[in-house]
Amino acid sequence: METLRIAVFISGGGTNLQSLIDHIEKGKINGKIALVISSRENAYGLIRAKAHNIEGMIIGKTNYPNMDERENRMIEVLEDKEIDLIVLAGYLSILGKRVVERYKNRIINVHPALIPSFCGKGFHGEKVHQAVLDYGVKITGATVHFVDEGTDTGPIILQGAVAVQEEDSVEILGKKVLAVEHELLPKAVTLFAQGRLKVEGRKVRIIDSQRGYSF
Repeated sequence: METLRIAVFISGGGTNLQSLIDHIEKGKINGKIALVISSRENAYGLIRAKAHNIEGMIIGKTNYPNMDERENRMIEVLEDKEIDLIVLAGYLSILGKRVVERYKNRIINVHPALIPSFCGKGFHGEKVHQAVLDYGVKITGATVHFVDEGTDTGPIILQGAVAVQEEDSVEILGKKVLAVEHELLPKAVTLFAQGRLKVEGRKVRIIDSQRGYSF
Protein backbone atom coordinates (compact mmCIF):
# COMPACT_ATOMS: atom_id res chain seq x y z
CA MET A 1 0.00 0.00 0.00
CA GLU A 2 1.34 3.42 -0.98
CA THR A 3 2.30 5.90 1.70
CA LEU A 4 -0.49 8.41 2.34
CA ARG A 5 0.55 11.99 1.66
CA ILE A 6 -1.01 14.30 4.24
CA ALA A 7 -1.42 18.06 4.57
CA VAL A 8 -2.23 19.33 8.06
CA PHE A 9 -3.99 22.68 8.46
CA ILE A 10 -3.46 24.53 11.74
CA SER A 11 -4.05 27.89 13.39
CA GLY A 12 -2.42 27.54 16.79
CA GLY A 13 -0.30 25.32 19.02
CA GLY A 14 -0.49 22.21 16.89
CA THR A 15 -0.80 19.56 19.59
CA ASN A 16 -2.95 17.40 17.30
CA LEU A 17 -0.32 17.88 14.62
CA GLN A 18 2.28 16.64 17.12
CA SER A 19 0.14 13.61 17.89
CA LEU A 20 0.04 12.73 14.19
CA ILE A 21 3.79 13.28 13.85
CA ASP A 22 4.45 10.99 16.82
CA HIS A 23 2.25 8.21 15.44
CA ILE A 24 3.85 8.42 12.00
CA GLU A 25 7.40 8.40 13.40
CA LYS A 26 6.53 5.32 15.49
CA GLY A 27 5.32 3.55 12.34
CA LYS A 28 1.70 3.43 13.47
CA ILE A 29 0.40 5.33 10.44
CA ASN A 30 1.42 4.49 6.88
CA GLY A 31 1.62 8.16 6.00
CA LYS A 32 3.84 11.17 5.56
CA ILE A 33 2.99 14.75 6.48
CA ALA A 34 4.16 16.48 3.33
CA LEU A 35 2.95 19.96 4.25
CA VAL A 36 1.65 22.04 7.15
CA ILE A 37 -0.46 25.07 6.26
CA SER A 38 -1.18 27.68 8.93
CA SER A 39 -3.75 30.44 8.77
CA ARG A 40 -1.66 32.43 11.28
CA GLU A 41 1.93 33.57 11.11
CA ASN A 42 2.65 33.03 14.82
CA ALA A 43 1.17 29.53 15.11
CA TYR A 44 3.44 27.36 17.25
CA GLY A 45 2.50 24.41 15.10
CA LEU A 46 4.84 25.79 12.43
CA ILE A 47 7.72 25.42 14.88
CA ARG A 48 6.68 21.82 15.54
CA ALA A 49 6.68 21.15 11.81
CA LYS A 50 10.13 22.68 11.33
CA ALA A 51 11.52 20.58 14.19
CA HIS A 52 10.54 17.46 12.24
CA ASN A 53 11.72 18.73 8.85
CA ILE A 54 8.17 19.21 7.57
CA GLU A 55 7.56 22.08 5.18
CA GLY A 56 5.32 24.76 6.64
CA MET A 57 3.71 27.77 5.03
CA ILE A 58 1.24 30.51 5.85
CA ILE A 59 -1.88 30.86 3.74
CA GLY A 60 -4.30 33.10 5.59
CA LYS A 61 -6.28 36.29 5.50
CA THR A 62 -3.17 38.36 6.24
CA ASN A 63 -1.13 37.41 3.19
CA TYR A 64 -4.08 36.37 1.00
CA PRO A 65 -6.98 38.67 1.95
CA ASN A 66 -8.90 37.77 -1.21
CA MET A 67 -10.73 34.47 -0.71
CA ASP A 68 -10.40 33.37 -4.34
CA GLU A 69 -6.65 34.04 -4.36
CA ARG A 70 -6.27 32.24 -1.04
CA GLU A 71 -8.14 29.22 -2.33
CA ASN A 72 -6.18 29.21 -5.60
CA ARG A 73 -2.92 29.17 -3.64
CA MET A 74 -4.12 26.31 -1.44
CA ILE A 75 -5.14 24.19 -4.43
CA GLU A 76 -1.84 24.97 -6.14
CA VAL A 77 0.33 23.77 -3.24
CA LEU A 78 -1.89 20.78 -2.44
CA GLU A 79 -1.65 19.56 -6.01
CA ASP A 80 2.08 20.28 -6.16
CA LYS A 81 2.60 18.11 -3.07
CA GLU A 82 0.27 15.41 -4.43
CA ILE A 83 -1.78 15.44 -1.23
CA ASP A 84 -4.10 12.49 -0.60
CA LEU A 85 -5.64 13.65 2.69
CA ILE A 86 -6.18 17.01 4.37
CA VAL A 87 -6.39 17.05 8.17
CA LEU A 88 -7.82 20.10 9.90
CA ALA A 89 -6.16 20.11 13.32
CA GLY A 90 -7.27 23.22 15.18
CA TYR A 91 -7.77 25.11 11.93
CA LEU A 92 -9.96 28.14 12.66
CA SER A 93 -10.69 29.33 9.12
CA ILE A 94 -13.36 28.13 6.72
CA LEU A 95 -12.21 26.20 3.67
CA GLY A 96 -13.38 27.43 0.29
CA LYS A 97 -16.02 25.52 -1.65
CA ARG A 98 -13.61 24.47 -4.42
CA VAL A 99 -11.17 22.91 -1.96
CA VAL A 100 -13.98 20.98 -0.27
CA GLU A 101 -15.36 19.74 -3.59
CA ARG A 102 -11.95 18.80 -4.99
CA TYR A 103 -11.06 16.80 -1.87
CA LYS A 104 -14.50 15.35 -1.15
CA ASN A 105 -14.31 12.67 1.55
CA ARG A 106 -10.57 13.40 1.79
CA ILE A 107 -10.73 16.16 4.41
CA ILE A 108 -10.91 15.22 8.09
CA ASN A 109 -11.64 17.61 10.96
CA VAL A 110 -11.50 17.16 14.72
CA HIS A 111 -14.05 19.04 16.84
CA PRO A 112 -13.94 19.38 20.66
CA ALA A 113 -17.52 18.26 21.34
CA LEU A 114 -19.96 15.49 20.48
CA ILE A 115 -21.47 16.61 17.18
CA PRO A 116 -24.29 17.55 16.58
CA SER A 117 -24.12 19.25 20.00
CA PHE A 118 -22.08 22.43 20.54
CA CYS A 119 -20.92 22.74 16.96
CA GLY A 120 -21.37 24.93 13.92
CA LYS A 121 -20.57 28.58 13.31
CA GLY A 122 -18.89 30.27 16.28
CA PHE A 123 -18.22 27.05 18.20
CA HIS A 124 -14.46 26.66 18.42
CA GLY A 125 -11.76 26.48 21.09
CA GLU A 126 -12.71 27.52 24.60
CA LYS A 127 -16.13 28.75 23.43
CA VAL A 128 -17.18 25.13 23.00
CA HIS A 129 -16.19 24.11 26.52
CA GLN A 130 -17.77 27.22 28.04
CA ALA A 131 -21.04 26.41 26.26
CA VAL A 132 -20.88 22.84 27.56
CA LEU A 133 -20.43 24.04 31.13
CA ASP A 134 -23.12 26.71 30.81
CA TYR A 135 -25.66 24.20 29.49
CA GLY A 136 -24.97 21.73 32.27
CA VAL A 137 -24.57 18.57 30.21
CA LYS A 138 -22.98 15.58 31.92
CA ILE A 139 -21.13 14.19 28.90
CA THR A 140 -19.08 15.93 26.24
CA GLY A 141 -16.19 14.68 24.12
CA ALA A 142 -14.53 14.91 20.73
CA THR A 143 -15.60 14.11 17.18
CA VAL A 144 -13.61 13.34 14.06
CA HIS A 145 -15.60 13.80 10.86
CA PHE A 146 -15.31 14.30 7.14
CA VAL A 147 -15.69 17.89 6.00
CA ASP A 148 -18.49 18.93 3.68
CA GLU A 149 -19.84 22.31 2.58
CA GLY A 150 -21.36 23.04 5.99
CA THR A 151 -19.73 23.81 9.34
CA ASP A 152 -19.24 20.62 11.40
CA THR A 153 -21.94 18.89 9.35
CA GLY A 154 -19.97 16.17 7.56
CA PRO A 155 -20.27 12.40 8.18
CA ILE A 156 -18.92 11.32 11.57
CA ILE A 157 -15.97 8.93 11.63
CA LEU A 158 -15.20 8.53 15.35
CA GLN A 159 -16.35 9.96 18.68
CA GLY A 160 -15.05 9.72 22.22
CA ALA A 161 -16.86 10.73 25.40
CA VAL A 162 -15.65 12.75 28.39
CA ALA A 163 -17.54 13.04 31.68
CA VAL A 164 -18.20 16.59 32.81
CA GLN A 165 -17.56 17.10 36.52
CA GLU A 166 -19.12 19.89 38.59
CA GLU A 167 -15.69 21.23 39.51
CA ASP A 168 -14.48 21.38 35.89
CA SER A 169 -13.31 24.72 34.58
CA VAL A 170 -13.01 25.56 30.89
CA GLU A 171 -9.29 24.85 31.12
CA ILE A 172 -9.67 21.50 32.86
CA LEU A 173 -12.44 20.34 30.53
CA GLY A 174 -10.42 21.46 27.51
CA LYS A 175 -7.44 19.36 28.60
CA LYS A 176 -9.61 16.27 29.06
CA VAL A 177 -11.22 16.66 25.66
CA LEU A 178 -7.86 17.36 24.00
CA ALA A 179 -6.51 14.07 25.33
CA VAL A 180 -9.35 12.28 23.54
CA GLU A 181 -8.66 14.25 20.36
CA HIS A 182 -5.06 13.04 20.45
CA GLU A 183 -6.33 9.45 20.44
CA LEU A 184 -9.14 9.76 17.91
CA LEU A 185 -7.44 11.80 15.19
CA PRO A 186 -4.48 9.43 14.60
CA LYS A 187 -6.89 6.49 14.68
CA ALA A 188 -9.09 8.09 12.00
CA VAL A 189 -6.06 8.85 9.83
CA THR A 190 -4.86 5.27 10.27
CA LEU A 191 -8.23 3.90 9.14
CA PHE A 192 -8.21 6.23 6.14
CA ALA A 193 -4.68 5.17 5.19
CA GLN A 194 -5.77 1.53 5.39
CA GLY A 195 -8.72 2.20 3.08
CA ARG A 196 -11.14 1.14 5.80
CA LEU A 197 -13.51 4.12 5.77
CA LYS A 198 -16.57 3.90 3.52
CA VAL A 199 -18.95 6.86 3.31
CA GLU A 200 -22.59 5.94 2.72
CA GLY A 201 -24.72 9.07 2.82
CA ARG A 202 -24.47 10.46 6.34
CA LYS A 203 -22.84 7.33 7.70
CA VAL A 204 -19.19 6.29 7.75
CA ARG A 205 -18.72 2.54 7.92
CA ILE A 206 -15.47 1.12 9.23
CA ILE A 207 -14.40 -1.97 7.30
CA ASP A 208 -12.96 -4.81 9.37
CA SER A 209 -9.59 -5.48 7.76
CA GLN A 210 -9.62 -9.16 8.71
CA ARG A 211 -13.21 -10.17 8.01
CA GLY A 212 -14.05 -7.75 5.24
CA TYR A 213 -17.32 -6.38 6.59
CA SER A 214 -18.49 -3.10 8.03
CA PHE A 215 -19.50 -2.39 11.59
